[in-house]
Amino acid sequence: MNKKLLSSLGPLFGLSLFAAALLVIHKELQEYHYHDIVLQFRAIPASQIFIGSALTVLNYLIMTGYDILALRYIGNPLQYKKIAFASFIGYAFSNNIGLSMLAGGSVRYRLYSAWGLSTEDITKVVAFCTLTLWMGLFMLGGIVFFLEPMSVPESVHLPFASVRLIGLFFLFLVAVYMLWGLLKKSPITIFGWEFPLPALRISLMQITIAFLDWALAGSVLYALLPSGADISLMKFTGIFLLAQTAGLVSQVPGGLGVFETVVIVLLSKDMPASGIFSALLAYRAIYYLIPLCAAAVMLGAREVFEKREGVQRAAAFFGRWITGLTPNLLSITTFLSGIILLFSGATPTVRYRLLSLKDLLPLQVMEVSHFLGSLAGMGLLLLARGIQQRLDAAYVFTTILLGTGIVFSLFKGFDYEEALALSIMLAALLPCRRYFYRKASIFSQRFTLPWITAIAIIFLGSVWLGIFSYKHVEYSGELWWRFAFSGDASRFLRATVGTAILTIFFAAGKLLKPSPPAPSHTDQAGLDKAAAIIKTSPETYANLALLGDKELLFSKSGNSFIMFGTEGRSCVAMGDPIGPEEDWAELIWQFRETADRHEMWTVFYEIDREHLHLYLDVGLTIVKLGEEAMVPLEKFSLEGGTRKGFRHLIHHIEMKGFSFDIIPVEMIPPLIPAFRRISDSWLSEKNTREKKFSLGFFNEEYMNKFPFCVVRKGEDTVAFANIWTGSKKEELSVDIMRYLPDAPYGVMDYLFIKLMLWGRQEGYQWFNLGMAPLSGLDNRAFSSMWNRLGAFIFHHGEHFYNFRGLRQYKEKFGPLWQPKYMAIPGGLKLPHILTDLAALISGGLKGVITK
Repeated sequence: MNKKLLSSLGPLFGLSLFAAALLVIHKELQEYHYHDIVLQFRAIPASQIFIGSALTVLNYLIMTGYDILALRYIGNPLQYKKIAFASFIGYAFSNNIGLSMLAGGSVRYRLYSAWGLSTEDITKVVAFCTLTLWMGLFMLGGIVFFLEPMSVPESVHLPFASVRLIGLFFLFLVAVYMLWGLLKKSPITIFGWEFPLPALRISLMQITIAFLDWALAGSVLYALLPSGADISLMKFTGIFLLAQTAGLVSQVPGGLGVFETVVIVLLSKDMPASGIFSALLAYRAIYYLIPLCAAAVMLGAREVFEKREGVQRAAAFFGRWITGLTPNLLSITTFLSGIILLFSGATPTVRYRLLSLKDLLPLQVMEVSHFLGSLAGMGLLLLARGIQQRLDAAYVFTTILLGTGIVFSLFKGFDYEEALALSIMLAALLPCRRYFYRKASIFSQRFTLPWITAIAIIFLGSVWLGIFSYKHVEYSGELWWRFAFSGDASRFLRATVGTAILTIFFAAGKLLKPSPPAPSHTDQAGLDKAAAIIKTSPETYANLALLGDKELLFSKSGNSFIMFGTEGRSCVAMGDPIGPEEDWAELIWQFRETADRHEMWTVFYEIDREHLHLYLDVGLTIVKLGEEAMVPLEKFSLEGGTRKGFRHLIHHIEMKGFSFDIIPVEMIPPLIPAFRRISDSWLSEKNTREKKFSLGFFNEEYMNKFPFCVVRKGEDTVAFANIWTGSKKEELSVDIMRYLPDAPYGVMDYLFIKLMLWGRQEGYQWFNLGMAPLSGLDNRAFSSMWNRLGAFIFHHGEHFYNFRGLRQYKEKFGPLWQPKYMAIPGGLKLPHILTDLAALISGGLKGVITK
């Protein structure tokens, strides 16, 4: 509960700051009317708009330098056109969302991973870019605050009268960074990762590029200020940096409202607040919204371009990784469309356009269009979450609302600019139908607190905008029922109530929807249903579901399932889903949402590489676990010099009177007591206990479901293993393997060899020897912390577990090694998840300690 409360503080803090910012702006603009702002906005000379636009283009070009330097730093350069594409898309969206998008690096991950960069490389790129950003802020802020210090208001209660001391501190940080890189030659180690400090030349270029970035971003707004403003660029830059920092700290997307408040408060002494506010609106449009729309168009164009001949093959490779990015970006554009419609509904209609519509449309059409346009805006805000979650219904409804929103924009006030913006966003959405494959209900999607906060911020902003726009209108009860072409205030009131009611109904629908039950063990009917699906699966590990120690989550079609267990905060799925692959994407989402509802971490254990993109789509991070040994049975034989040891082993064991046999499933029940004696002896000899979850354990009901292979001497069984078979004879494997302490040396090798020969004779393609944990992990300078730690344990951890010995044992059978992975949430949760996983397999933490 405390963790949940702490995680809620950030969004609630941002919402509180936004509400406070609205009150401050309202106070600063109390002497001005909405039309004063509009007149000031329209009065901005075209030359200033051109200069601001040119500086914006130059700024976005400069920002590509972050990535160029970062890729040079990691020694993995790319073509500039790729860097420019990733940089522009990333910064266009991160500027509107906030620094979290940049720091998270999700855009870079999706794009750069498609071009061959590893997770470790991308992590270093993100870290380098973030550091560069702050070094630029410290450098520019240090110079400005030192040379042109602003006075600190007494109400702030700081121990210094100006920001000159802050400027000196910023310059000190930059000097320390450069000296550290110059003097310290060895890399910095953080959580096991090595970060070589950039050379002095790279550090200078870092600071220069970031300095130019911040300076140009401030210059765009400075160019848009009223022409008679009596303020130097140096002084304004200091105000700009303070406002940007406040916006970043607030966690409000793009610093919306907070940034504007700081700028207005600090500049209002030098120029009219209405002129400042107008310049800020132009700045938001030029520096934020237009690049965002351009990025959305580029995304839509890429979708159309992908289908052209000559580039289809390359686009398919890129498209596999863009799948996870596209719905997120379209979710943002959908949210932005809702903002446009809501804010448009809260502001007065342009007078001359209203007069034109008066002669063309009935009043009823205009009234309905205004009301429904605002409802469509709120609907788009709510649907943006469904777009992010890839819901097909959300795609259909969003397409409809964008289309009708275009019509409403024209009919309620001939807002052709608004209609054009919505048309662009609709054009970006239409080609992306294939990404929205989920059939889940819109009401079933969980709205996180950041999403709720964002919707609340926009709704509050639209209400404030309407109150500010019509503060000259005297309020009365009759205002609600006034219907006239000039009744903008009345339309605003009705639309606000309508959007509020729509939101309440949506929230009530979600609250009244019954909560899904907590995970519990599956009953016999569920096991029988799973058994029918398992018979059609080529993967033998699917039989683990029959142990009865796991929960089963079935797809909506009932043809696929995920088996999973819970331990601590981890909800762990064993392997990929079982069943037809067309069900997997939705089933993985279903599992992720089930875990989220119960405040648990989503984990997929031992998954194959062919389907990693499905786990990336739901926002999980991939880590390598090891490699699985797959013996191609068609090529397996006892012939040749390399198999001399096998021939000798078979001859040696059979000369002592031992033999191999296959026992069909119907003959197993009478043999269970003998198998139990062997199992108990084996456990006692090994001083261990039964494992669970990813391994079978001795359970009579479970064991009666499979044929067995045994090693006998006369009528006495000395070793046994139950046989797993895949459909269409794709795969053959064993699960529970036990033998008596006095069995002959090499008895399990003998059992494996004879079973492989039998499998080859029966026409099976592969024999699955299971996984070698931590095998195939690299310990290199730029490997991830997990890979380096895993590789170290693999080579030097023989005191804990014979990792290398297990790999060498399986290697003698001539397998092909296939990588196995785990999908987990990002962040620093891996150690906790590994602890939960060990406890799940060992039957609790006591089992981990006591074997």
